[in-house]
Amino acid sequence: MTRRRFKWLLAPLFLGLILVLGMGSFWGSKEVTAESKVESSYLPVHITEPFATTMTRMQGEKSKIMARQMELLNSRYDLSDHPAPGVTMTRGKPVQAGVRAKLPADMTWEKLAALTPEQIKEKGLFPIGFLPLPHPNQPEGGMVFPKFLIDEIKKQEARDLTRFDLDFDLPDRFLPEFPPAIFLTTRPDLGDVSQGKLVTLDNYYALFNGILNPKQIEGLRLLLTPFMQQQFNQTEDRRSERPSLGVACFDCHANGHSDAATHLVGDIRPQQFRHRIDTPSLRGVNIQRLFGSQRALKTVEDFTEFEQRAAYFDGDPVIATKKGVNILERGSQVHDMAEFQEILDFPPAPKLDVLGKLDPKQATEAEMRGQAVFFGKGQCADCHQAPYYTDNSMHNLKTERFFKPQMVNGRMASMDGPIKTFVLRGIKESPPYLHDGRLLTLEDTVEFFNLVLGTKLNQQEKQDLVAFMRVL
Repeated sequence: MTRRRFKWLLAPLFLGLILVLGMGSFWGSKEVTAESKVESSYLPVHITEPFATTMTRMQGEKSKIMARQMELLNSRYDLSDHPAPGVTMTRGKPVQAGVRAKLPADMTWEKLAALTPEQIKEKGLFPIGFLPLPHPNQPEGGMVFPKFLIDEIKKQEARDLTRFDLDFDLPDRFLPEFPPAIFLTTRPDLGDVSQGKLVTLDNYYALFNGILNPKQIEGLRLLLTPFMQQQFNQTEDRRSERPSLGVACFDCHANGHSDAATHLVGDIRPQQFRHRIDTPSLRGVNIQRLFGSQRALKTVEDFTEFEQRAAYFDGDPVIATKKGVNILERGSQVHDMAEFQEILDFPPAPKLDVLGKLDPKQATEAEMRGQAVFFGKGQCADCHQAPYYTDNSMHNLKTERFFKPQMVNGRMASMDGPIKTFVLRGIKESPPYLHDGRLLTLEDTVEFFNLVLGTKLNQQEKQDLVAFMRVL
């Protein structure tokens, strides 16, 4: 090949290179505007901001974010301390009383219940405390734990579940007692086996050796073992100051019950539509047939495996791989964890007979009237059937009939969709209520369903209904 021919062959290559570089420069200099961004189902994998910068920035924003959330809560609810006289949970924590959701000016619950859903929606009269409750920081999301849980885990295991960007938002008085009692279907003769302690890796063996079989003990150990999670891990996009060992199942389900830790569901996109989760109790899972507030998982084994693989990482398997997903072995580990969960029992209800109804010899007149309302005019038993007060089904309350879609602290309040029927046995020990914890008391719950179902209960019937549910 001659030198001249070689030059002619190189010329197109040089020209192409110049065009590519020129267009690359053009594309690289193009400003990415808010309008050009596209919502994605996926989280960023490669984090370009140094961790120290992220933490400093988010710590600086924390006070403003929490002030905004507390302003919302105070506008929605009466958060004062008003316990019900003589009503406590198993280990003595007072149960908060009264309707805490605030009404619009010059409105009463009776006047509101007399209006149609269309009238309430058109006039904007739906109580803001009945709207979906946003996460303390909806755009960020993630697991957030009450301080009492954080303090006890730090004390026992030197493991820190503090987030540098967020605090838990609801006051302790509206949460389950801590630590909760533990009752076992296999040993009802023992009563509360917790000995007043939070069960952790530090004490589980001493507490349960001789009470559980070896498979159940191993299942309990796994439920207490921390595994990597979206906000608590060792990567640069964690939300704990130090690299974290992760989160255990019983960090949320304290003593197999609940400490009301909150999170966002992992199976909805985009972020503003994701529902807040109020951690449900694991008591009585042996009689339940649906798991997850909306997922309708069919077994506790499915739920256990799903949590580890997906819910811990916002339903993103790529992020799970990056942060260290724990792939449980279904035939042994998942099975052992399920075996322990399925012996967690409800607290005793001495006023109920073997069919789950009140014993007239022990119940008060108000409780008996409340039972009549529950199984009659109140329509509660249509979904919450005795003896455990669930139908193991899902129902769509269609609350969107009452309000127009609106943003609430970054949460798009619109349709809830179908939600599973939660168990009402032991319900006084599991505040707050509904799947996202928007209802702080049983009185709030009665007013909510009286409005949504249109049952037109009078004040006495509402009070009696609460009295009945407190003894379930």
